[in-house]
Amino acid sequence: MTAITTALSLPFSLCRSTKSYTRKYVKGSFGVFAVYGEEGGMPDKKSSWLTLFNVEDPRSKVPQIKGKFLDANQALEVARYDLQYCDWRARQDVLTIMLLHEKVVEVLNPLAREYKSIGTMKKELAELQGELSQAHNQVHISEARVSAALDKLAYMEELVNDRLLQERSTAESDCSSSSASTSTALLDTVKSKQPRRTLSVSGPVQDYSSRLKNFWYPVAFSADLKDDTMLPIDCFEQPWVIFRGNDGKPGCVQNTCAHRACPLDLGSVKEGRIQCPYHGWEYSTDGKCEKMPSTRLQNVKIKALPCFEQEGMIWIWPGNDPPAATLPSLLPPSGFQIHAEIVMELPVEHGLLLDNLLDLAHAPFTHTSTFAKGWSVPSLVKFLTPASGLQGYWDPYPIDMEFRPPCMVLSTIGISKPGKLEGQSTKQCSTHLHQLHVCLPASRHKTRLLYRMSLDFAPLLKHIPFMQYVWRHFAKQVLNEDLRLVLGQQDRMLNGANIWNLPVSYDKLGVRYRIWRDAVDSGAKQLPFSK
Repeated sequence: MTAITTALSLPFSLCRSTKSYTRKYVKGSFGVFAVYGEEGGMPDKKSSWLTLFNVEDPRSKVPQIKGKFLDANQALEVARYDLQYCDWRARQDVLTIMLLHEKVVEVLNPLAREYKSIGTMKKELAELQGELSQAHNQVHISEARVSAALDKLAYMEELVNDRLLQERSTAESDCSSSSASTSTALLDTVKSKQPRRTLSVSGPVQDYSSRLKNFWYPVAFSADLKDDTMLPIDCFEQPWVIFRGNDGKPGCVQNTCAHRACPLDLGSVKEGRIQCPYHGWEYSTDGKCEKMPSTRLQNVKIKALPCFEQEGMIWIWPGNDPPAATLPSLLPPSGFQIHAEIVMELPVEHGLLLDNLLDLAHAPFTHTSTFAKGWSVPSLVKFLTPASGLQGYWDPYPIDMEFRPPCMVLSTIGISKPGKLEGQSTKQCSTHLHQLHVCLPASRHKTRLLYRMSLDFAPLLKHIPFMQYVWRHFAKQVLNEDLRLVLGQQDRMLNGANIWNLPVSYDKLGVRYRIWRDAVDSGAKQLPFSK
């Protein structure tokens, strides 16, 4: 009776009364009379559950909607009414069974033997057994109704929450209203009339839009950049090198010497300047050449990007627009300690990697030898989120997740038992793992991944020697399970396949990322899901 339990737990208001009155429940030819006395006057064993069934019949509140077709919001209201009715119907079925049970107990009461013969008791019990059988059959029908209503409600919520996606299709704009009803058959008709929503993400991979560059991008962890070291990176098909100046502040300059186009990262850092290994020209963090050995100093400068350091990460602004005044915070929540910071280069386009990270429904099938080992496959996976948000939580996984523009994924995972999920929310779990994934678009076929792992338990793990290598090994294992799939996707995409052919309900966050990405590329004045 899982579906019945779900229905009983829905937050519908209970109408309690302290006055004495009688309610009648009719089940086929069997009539049940339940007498409700003054508060405190009923037996304790009944008072604890009778209020669960004192719910107003919702049939008097059927949504009054005129017209042949319903829009998405009206259809959602109809679906919610269906669920409310199924809840009420299920309560009545369960109440019937409980009252019949009380009657069975009454028939079997030893006091009844004083005035009833064995034959009479057998006859009454046989009648009650038949009525109980009918009631149990009705419960199974209610289970099916609740299941159908939940499916319908999920579908209607999907229509409303993904309206932006629907508007992308010209065919859908021509058919902007859809019909819905309280029956599953009519719902199937609605689905057949509603064009299937699709996204077009196919190859070859297009050049990155200049608008996508107008964001702050984290490119390195502060701990990896020492005073006398440099970090070469690729960002949007361009080579850059990061190093610290005399003042200790980081700078990001073009990784190409102005003299003979030699890669600067092959050189060294001298007194806060990066020295080219070819002829020794030295550049400061603003790109200005300050030394030219063996020749007269000329006014030479290479391109430099705005560079800033915050909360243990180094950020750059690769776009042409003026940099935003503030940087987003990527620190873990209060109570967490950072245990690992790992950087990897992956041979996939960064959008494909984000698609993968924003999806958890694949975990029981893909990560069977790592963190999802032992996970059961749920009958329904949902991502619950505000109508205008890029964050939410998974059901049944105890995981909160957020896409933070332009390329970051933050997640907090509730840990209950190794290899198991108990359907709890993160707030109900006592220990948690917080993860940050930064997918820097190095090129159209390469991503620079920055991974930060934080825990709110076991602080001593930070001090175990070589623990960083253990975390790195585990992270590589998980990524390799994903990588073989994403590389296969990329190969098909480059040959013209669409990797977003058939979005379904658990693809919600990935779809919203793609909607946001398309809006950026098209130069939309107001980006979707911005608040």
